Amino acid sequence: MLPLVHVMPRALRQIVRAAPLSHGKVDFAWQVAVGAAMARASAVRLEDGVLIVEAQTPQWGSAVMRASSTILSRLQGTLGADVVREIRVRT
Repeated sequence: MLPLVHVMPRALRQIVRAAPLSHGKVDFAWQVAVGAAMARASAVRLEDGVLIVEAQTPQWGSAVMRASSTILSRLQGTLGADVVREIRVRT
């Protein structure tokens, strides 16, 4: 038997992955991947597999770039490996 703390994230990923791709779905996955503070300091949109991140400040843009490999991995885990292939940051 698996603890609930391990089952819930897996179930949530399956539910999100099965939903149709939309701006809301991408925004939700972004918030889950980066946390509340970074999500408030940025906006995202998906264009042909490239996630465009509009950071509010150069500092937030740098923070996204430093964590981009981790963020990309989390997004791919939530949305599917072929949905987001690259992250580009703009300030």
